[in-house]
Amino acid sequence: MDEMIIIAFMLCSLILYVVLGGADFGGGMWDLLARGPRAEMQRKAIAAAIKPVWEANHVWLILIIVLLFTAFPPAFAVLMTALHIPFTLMLGGIVLRGSAFIFRNYDSQGKGVRHLWGAVFGAACFFTPFLQGMVLGALSTGDIRRAGDRISSGFLAGWLTPFAFACGALALVLCAYLAAIYLTLYTRNDAELQNDFRRRALGAGLAVVPAALMAFLTAKEGAPDLFRDWNQGWELLLLGCAGACALAAWLALWWRRIVLARAAAVMQVALMITSWSASQYPHLIKPDVTFHASAAPEATLRLLSLALGIGAVLLLPALVFLFRLFSHPEPSKDNVQ
Repeated sequence: MDEMIIIAFMLCSLILYVVLGGADFGGGMWDLLARGPRAEMQRKAIAAAIKPVWEANHVWLILIIVLLFTAFPPAFAVLMTALHIPFTLMLGGIVLRGSAFIFRNYDSQGKGVRHLWGAVFGAACFFTPFLQGMVLGALSTGDIRRAGDRISSGFLAGWLTPFAFACGALALVLCAYLAAIYLTLYTRNDAELQNDFRRRALGAGLAVVPAALMAFLTAKEGAPDLFRDWNQGWELLLLGCAGACALAAWLALWWRRIVLARAAAVMQVALMITSWSASQYPHLIKPDVTFHASAAPEATLRLLSLALGIGAVLLLPALVFLFRLFSHPEPSKDNVQ
């Protein structure tokens, strides 16, 4: 029971990290791609939306790592050993993203310096979620193998496959899609800026379709167990519901029902992640590493479950207040900093 509680917290944390932290990465993508007469205004709106929350959104990634390390230490060891190359690169991307974002605001305000830090910030926002998608895809390929306490498949297995690359591309598009929808709502006090981000959201929403199809088709050879599960049972139902939410989000954007579009897009992403997780369970890494076989002693799991319950009661209201506090931009363009 305690094991399932911890797994449920890890799943919820993963969903929250994608729909919140992933949108921060997507904001950096649109920052790098900003063009046209309102490009600088777009960048200012992106910075204003990200500034209050981008560090808080990383709490979900940290929570996943801590839970994995504490509750499933052998699985953590296999994961971090087999995929230490993409994890190291991903960590570098996270550090570069945050550092460049800060330096762009507080370093010399010369045009060349700002553009340099802006380019680093945007590039890191492309690079990092792509690697994160590759890592998640690698867990399902079945290419990562363990023999006793040793990784027998080497350090390039799983994450350098067509399926993993397709998962990386899907992660990129989803992050850009979520960010564009959130920014469409955030800029509701400026009709021109809102329309800029709305067009980007409509385009990104269409791009999700071929990206998801590519991941689905490459799974047939690259992750056959996952592909089989995606074609039956609850996993197929969840994917079908995700597709319905995707259509609802796109139509809501088209009809300028932005609040509805945001809710449908968040539900779409949550259902996609839940479908992948249901197909993956009971494995953390297919086919050799299961949650149950790598679980910590029952006493550890019980204490961790208790700590999670107390932490949720204490921290979640504060996080909700944080997002509500900074979700309403100033009505004037001049106040966007």
